[in-house]
Amino acid sequence: MATKLSQLKQDFTEGLSEISRFWGFPKGMGAIFAVLYLSPIPIPLDDIVTQTGLTKGAVSTEVRTLARMGLVHRSSKLGDRKDYYEAESDFYKSIRSILKERQNSEFDRAIRSVQETLNLFESGSVSGEEAEVAFIHERIKALQEFFNAIDSLSSAVIKLERLGLGNVAKILSVLK
Repeated sequence: MATKLSQLKQDFTEGLSEISRFWGFPKGMGAIFAVLYLSPIPIPLDDIVTQTGLTKGAVSTEVRTLARMGLVHRSSKLGDRKDYYEAESDFYKSIRSILKERQNSEFDRAIRSVQETLNLFESGSVSGEEAEVAFIHERIKALQEFFNAIDSLSSAVIKLERLGLGNVAKILSVLK
């Protein structure tokens, strides 16, 4: 039995909603991206509302966030006051945008806070029950190692940008 395209689109949208939620973003953000990604042409906000079932306010807020992340682009049509939206289809560009977004001041403040906490542990100035201190120290250290890995990945991806996508693809195909 053949799958109807409308069912496939609905399933894809639900799948991206769940992926979005898994990564800590609102489900609606994933649904909006899915609708835009599957659209061959830019579409207005009202059509996104209709296709996702979200409120106009929620769609407007999530579209702005997606645009800030570089995952959605706004455009307009001559003689039409509406804004139209389309999804970024270059995933390499999208990953770079997300990683660059990671460099915002709030995230940097959070990373500094973890590092400062780790420094307190490593200076020996944290007192308390020994097993609990050791447990929390290990947890903080693991989180800092994760942040360091994300920073390294971010730097590597941004440096790869200079090589160009075609060259990166060639390098990766050799590694397969």
